[in-house]
Amino acid sequence: MTRYFTFLLLILSAALCAPVLAQKQQSPLAGKIICLDAGHGGTAATDSYRAGPAGEREEWINLRVALLLQEMLEEKGARVLMTRRADDNIPLADRARLAVENQADVFLSVHHNATADPEANFPIIYFHGNASENQASVALGRDVAQALSAHLYKGNTPVSLVSDHTIFAGAGTKVLRDTYGIPGVIAEASFFTHAAEEKRLKKKKYNRREAQAYVAALEAFFKKPTPAIAPKNSAVSFPPFRAFQEAERMSETAKLWYQDYREGLELMKRNDTASWQQAYELFTRSARSFPDSYVAEQCHENRAILLEKLGRVKEAEQEALRAQEHYVQVAAH
Repeated sequence: MTRYFTFLLLILSAALCAPVLAQKQQSPLAGKIICLDAGHGGTAATDSYRAGPAGEREEWINLRVALLLQEMLEEKGARVLMTRRADDNIPLADRARLAVENQADVFLSVHHNATADPEANFPIIYFHGNASENQASVALGRDVAQALSAHLYKGNTPVSLVSDHTIFAGAGTKVLRDTYGIPGVIAEASFFTHAAEEKRLKKKKYNRREAQAYVAALEAFFKKPTPAIAPKNSAVSFPPFRAFQEAERMSETAKLWYQDYREGLELMKRNDTASWQQAYELFTRSARSFPDSYVAEQCHENRAILLEKLGRVKEAEQEALRAQEHYVQVAAH
């Protein structure tokens, strides 16, 4: 009889503890509304810029990753809003509207990148506007940057966490602009213009690794309090910096982005006005050629230093502020 009552007590204890244990094991994604945007789509016949050296197109990669990520997030208890589930050209306004009307907790746009330099391959994550005003998106971007770096790269691969104003001066991207107020980023996980990376991106197993990185990033983000998002341009403002656009960024000039940066550093060491002016022009060209690169922030910081040396104090202050607001440091994984 004693054994029988002991057995009943064990069953009752297990039943009472089960909900508590389940709650402890529940993902921070449970109950969250994630708007998942597979970038681009439906433009293979009209857009020649989004194909790798072997012909793999960005929009195909984006969709494969997004569909895998949807499954993983739903398994964790999240509600996932997909802006597209096929190779369709969905208007940017409709993508943003889906997130806003459904009061999404996060807007995540999945992309892959291209540049004139075939050796470039590292993650770039964009937030909208100024870092001090959009702290929630910066926090999300930092988690995404660290997760992509840890899951897809080895060693000390650089990571860029930048404002979308670096590539679209004064306006930023449509999807992030129209979803402002929701923590949101555009994540360019890697470069399909890098031949070896393009081969990896064709494989579903590698796409799954990328999706797992996003899951880890979103779980990390929701484990912490969400920072505030202030009205745009409520704290700071400065003139836009016009960067090269799509065709220009694939030009021979744009390939010199890192060389220009290195030559600028050497000229900056000299103690004469002509060298400083030349260094300033090289940093300017590097920042225009690859405005979201991992050296672009240093180009802008050095432009600020050189402007001050050249007696252009007001411009120097604006340039220093740009580097601070549009470029965010990410700790190595």
